[in-house]
Amino acid sequence: MKTLSKFTLIALVSVYVSCKQNPAETPEHKAMVEEHMAMETTHQAMAKDHSAMKDDHQEMVQAHKSLENDSIHLVIEKSHSSLLSKHGKLISDHEALIAKHSELEKKHASGEVSLEQMTEEHEAMQLEHKNIEKEHENVGAEHERITKEDEKMIKEDKENKEVEVAESEIDQTSNE
Repeated sequence: MKTLSKFTLIALVSVYVSCKQNPAETPEHKAMVEEHMAMETTHQAMAKDHSAMKDDHQEMVQAHKSLENDSIHLVIEKSHSSLLSKHGKLISDHEALIAKHSELEKKHASGEVSLEQMTEEHEAMQLEHKNIEKEHENVGAEHERITKEDEKMIKEDKENKEVEVAESEIDQTSNE
């Protein structure tokens, strides 16, 4: 009877161990991996936007070089430069979040972190991701506003210059 009890106990433990699911195969883990891929896609788009903002800044600086009274434009450049710095920090914060999320995936897949811990940390990271996305949208809108304001001012400067040239030509003609 003792042997049968030991055999039954060994069989039950074997069944329990063999039925224990790999944490990486749980639906929750798979969903987290999918969301991680979405975070990376979002990050790539943000980085692309940042690169475009840098290009716009260089174009802005170049355009300002041809202007005589560029003190107002220098203020815009400074504002735009500050915005680029803020966006750069946002990009690096998001990059750190992705690395942290990747580490969470590894820890959960290895069983180092429980499903409950993984879910709690993942939800906090999702919230942080959404906040970064929102801030990215705000920075993008501010970038658009600054760019349009600068374009408007450059157009006005050119129009004023054309008027000055025309008036100068009229003055020269009337003096002759």
